[in-house]
Amino acid sequence: MEKATFAAGCFWGVEENFRNLAGVTDTKVGYSGGTKDNATYKDVCGGNTGHAEVVEVTFDPAVLSYQDLVKFFFEIHDPTTLNRQGPDYGDQYRSAIFFHSPEQEATARAVIETLQKESRFAGRPIVTQIAAAQTFWDAEEYHQKYLAKQGLKVCH
Repeated sequence: MEKATFAAGCFWGVEENFRNLAGVTDTKVGYSGGTKDNATYKDVCGGNTGHAEVVEVTFDPAVLSYQDLVKFFFEIHDPTTLNRQGPDYGDQYRSAIFFHSPEQEATARAVIETLQKESRFAGRPIVTQIAAAQTFWDAEEYHQKYLAKQGLKVCH
């Protein structure tokens, strides 16, 4: 199994999308990319920690490649809006890929380079941050698989 970490706005919907992919064995929501230890939802929403709301995806690379995960990530959010997804705004809602290996970094950068040439992104640069994975702080239990617990498929 391998891990991948993605930020694409509110983590509830992002987790639900990844959780249902064949080859994904687990998902957890949390916070990464910031400076405060043991970050909480209240801390991150305050906008002073630098964390993003993220989804940590555990996947079987024999079933689902990291490249396919990255491509899927770009299908489920708008990577051209800086620090915003839908009604959610702030750096905690930024688009980001936190890589766990040099291979993951190279793959993420290659996918962005290819996507940026597509007509759907004409005149709209992809602003997705690519950064090394940092400490992942689990979100509070009520956030884990939130949409599934509520019987929902989407949050907006």
